Amino acid sequence: MSEQPLALVTGAAHRLGKAFVFALARKGYAILLHYRHSDVQADRTATEIRTLGVPVFVSQADLTDPKQISSLFAAVDKIKHPLKVLVNSAAIMPAGEARTLSVKDWDAALDLNLRAPFLCAQAAAKRMTDGGLIVNVTDVGAQKAWSRYPSYTVSKAGLEALTKILARAFAPTIRVNAIAPGLVLQSDVISPEEWARLINRLPLKRTAKIEEIASALDFLLDNQYITGQTVVVDGGYSLLG
Repeated sequence: MSEQPLALVTGAAHRLGKAFVFALARKGYAILLHYRHSDVQADRTATEIRTLGVPVFVSQADLTDPKQISSLFAAVDKIKHPLKVLVNSAAIMPAGEARTLSVKDWDAALDLNLRAPFLCAQAAAKRMTDGGLIVNVTDVGAQKAWSRYPSYTVSKAGLEALTKILARAFAPTIRVNAIAPGLVLQSDVISPEEWARLINRLPLKRTAKIEEIASALDFLLDNQYITGQTVVVDGGYSLLG
């Protein structure tokens, strides 16, 4: 088996997942790039990463289906690089009011944003026999009461709690941490006017640069005495009432 370590990033075709992939590739990790629907973007991202001289593998899976999670990790087993890093980045953000949110939208967010990271972490831990790092991508909203996004907010709050539970359960060989970004990439469910209003409220008065979020992953990779923590990169959003 190759000594070059493997990093699996879910939801890695674009947006923050892509940034995490590049951060790992620049550190020399072989990459398993997961996507669900974005096949064209996944192929484009894989091509870009290969210019850095690291092996790249691409795998499609619907992580709301536990059987497909099993298939994803069967693909891991076929790769001749030991799994050392898992970044749970795939997520959705259904909008809706608590009084009327459908069961479908509730389950969709919880299944992808919370259950899938748990199942992926379980599967990864079985393969990280010589240690590793699991990073869950949460959200600064996990500590807020975002009434327009109840299932999303609950899923991310649960993911932060899960991070602590897994950090204790998987220690001392596997570290588990989370990264909670603030405003970085505008979501399709937020209007430009609302986005501008949110940015104006921030103490730093700007969105995060993608590399500023990705640098939190660099920090967690380098500092091996951190586990069970959530690194908040939010421009001061969490200071707001």
